Amino acid sequence: MGKYRVLKTIGSTHDAALLQSLIEQGKEWIIKRQHAIELDFEQRDKLFEQFFTGITAVKSVGPSLLLGQIFDSIGFNAIEDELFRKLVLSRLCYPVSKLKTTDYLRRYEGYVTDEDKIYRYLDKLNKTQKRTVQRISYQHTLQILGGQISMVFYDVTTLYFEASEEDELRKTGYSKDGKHQNPQIVLGLLVSQGGYPLAYEIFEGGKFEGHTMLPVINLFRRKYKVSDLIVVADAGLLSDKNMRILRQNNYCYILGARIKTSQTA
Repeated sequence: MGKYRVLKTIGSTHDAALLQSLIEQGKEWIIKRQHAIELDFEQRDKLFEQFFTGITAVKSVGPSLLLGQIFDSIGFNAIEDELFRKLVLSRLCYPVSKLKTTDYLRRYEGYVTDEDKIYRYLDKLNKTQKRTVQRISYQHTLQILGGQISMVFYDVTTLYFEASEEDELRKTGYSKDGKHQNPQIVLGLLVSQGGYPLAYEIFEGGKFEGHTMLPVINLFRRKYKVSDLIVVADAGLLSDKNMRILRQNNYCYILGARIKTSQTA
């Protein structure tokens, strides 16, 4: 016959409410004594429910959330065209071809489009929305620089096309990419101190880059009524004619060139 011994007396009572309390105290003492953890399934289910409810409230941190807020803060959300927003953000995150861009948007943004729609929109952007984009960029830059833009930097590049035929804009010419046999366009970009974009213009592919600078700068100055402006350009735009015209139009300028090849200081 087995033996037993009393390890602890919790108490005794005839009161039902107090009895239940003593039972709970006894359970707690046993759990501690046995170094065991009793699973409270009801409490566990509540914790799981709270956890998964919290997950549904979490937003995916990605381009649409982070870069989208910057996009809005600059003011580009004033252009109420969803494709414009999608193309800008995808270009920042995944700069690839138009075809691969459509795949990226479909896979990661759930946005369905195709190459033809993108090209049609780019025509629309250039014809009807370009000035709005530049105005928003200018106003944002003006705010960042404390209300004054006194120095601008101008440079050009070439963009070639995998095509064999020319048109009124796409023409063969000197290519910075070494694609002299491909039709191209010349892109002139004007930025401020800090590299903030102010304006851009597209020229036909055969145009000499030195002839693109003054039209872009003059248009910018007339449009925003900028009086005192310092123009900075690289050696590829350096010519006696350009410097003479800059002086005639009361521009201050800094033109970069190799000392050995430059005769005009």
